[in-house]
Amino acid sequence: MTTLWIVVNIAFLLLLILFLYKLQQKHISFSKRVFIALGLGIAFGLILQFVYGTKSEVIKTTMEWFNIVGKGYIKLLQMIVIPLVFISILSAFTKLKLTNNLGKISGLIIGILVATTAIAAAISIATSTAFNLEAVQIQQTDAETARATELEQQFGEIKDLTLPQKLLELLPANPFLDFTGARPTSTIAVVIFAAFLGFAFLGVKRKNPEHADRMVKIVETFYTWIMRVVTLVLRLTPYGILAIITKVLATSDYSAIYKLGKFVVASYVALIIMFVIHLLLLTLAKLNPITYVKKSLPVFLFAFSSRSSAGTLPLNVKTQTDKLGVPEGIANFAGSFGLSIGQNGCAGVYPAMLAVMIAPTVGIDPLTPSFIFTLIAVVAISSFGIAGVGGGATFAALLVLSTMNLPIGLAGLLISVEPLIDMGRTAVNVSGSMTAGLLTSKITKELDTKTYQANDQIVVDEDIKTAGV
Repeated sequence: MTTLWIVVNIAFLLLLILFLYKLQQKHISFSKRVFIALGLGIAFGLILQFVYGTKSEVIKTTMEWFNIVGKGYIKLLQMIVIPLVFISILSAFTKLKLTNNLGKISGLIIGILVATTAIAAAISIATSTAFNLEAVQIQQTDAETARATELEQQFGEIKDLTLPQKLLELLPANPFLDFTGARPTSTIAVVIFAAFLGFAFLGVKRKNPEHADRMVKIVETFYTWIMRVVTLVLRLTPYGILAIITKVLATSDYSAIYKLGKFVVASYVALIIMFVIHLLLLTLAKLNPITYVKKSLPVFLFAFSSRSSAGTLPLNVKTQTDKLGVPEGIANFAGSFGLSIGQNGCAGVYPAMLAVMIAPTVGIDPLTPSFIFTLIAVVAISSFGIAGVGGGATFAALLVLSTMNLPIGLAGLLISVEPLIDMGRTAVNVSGSMTAGLLTSKITKELDTKTYQANDQIVVDEDIKTAGV
């Protein structure tokens, strides 16, 4: 009987996928299909949990099959992240889009990312204090204890590294290893390697224009090829979101969410405030924040459901360039740097909140000016090299808590509601990188305001051909 119900669940998912495909054939816009997939996933997930319960064998096996669609889609996105980052930055050099003010652009993007992360930490400190969050309020079960042991083991891998050594980890000693994504800092390492090749190209162009012309054609050929792959993968977004959000709703531990509701609410209050800060920054730059939200909503939606900043990179960059008017070079730098530097949610809000919660357990008053300013500085500096994949927030928490001499094992206290909080953190991470790209473009006067103001939608379907692909 168990097998029968599993087959029924899989068949129903296939019917929903077929329904979404029919919508695409009827030329329903990409954004609408994404929202429809989200709604269907929420309803389907709640029904599955109501019928079977979170811990049933039917749910467990069903989700393994659903992962073929959900996790499979995320893996396809991750597959193209490194090639996209590398070829896009190299292409920006060959198009001479960054040569005049490369240093200024890089400095602005990194500065905005780190500054907003510091702001996120300050907001998190205030929110934690307002909600009176303390680690002693959370009852530790076997899950929290096991998580604490796991974190202690992870900490053993990084505890002996000094800050200069951690910064050195950003450099690509072996770029071919980094192309495999083997290190948490692989993305930034690939960016640096691509930049070196870009500078080398400029030297070749000055001395051997003929060779440079051949290099341009090769780079543009590969760029067009990779972007075609990006387009093909992004067309699968509605199906991926359907499976991902169904799993989230079907497997969430709502009793744990209820017990830790105050911590979940506090986290989302801080994240929402940080998102409002992004909108205020855009407003100060004389950019309509409503336009930004409307055009970027599918990106935030995917980041929220997938919990992967790296997986969202292709959609992030494409939205910046095609719909927000950000030049390709700046969009790729902002998106790529945003994966490993200055993640407002994972590296800003989360570690600061944990530090404030844990400090009283060792007799430290988290409201003293010295603690607050030190924590904000540590969070900002530690945000370098945080991976834009699952576990990035934990890595950031380990760095911050260890630097502040706080017990790292307590970082596992929120393990029961971690997936729910991580969804919001990832969306804020992505918004931070897109805001950095927009502000940098505006400051350098390279933003295409006509594209930004145009009243259109994100296009990655066959309904409307993607420009240049």
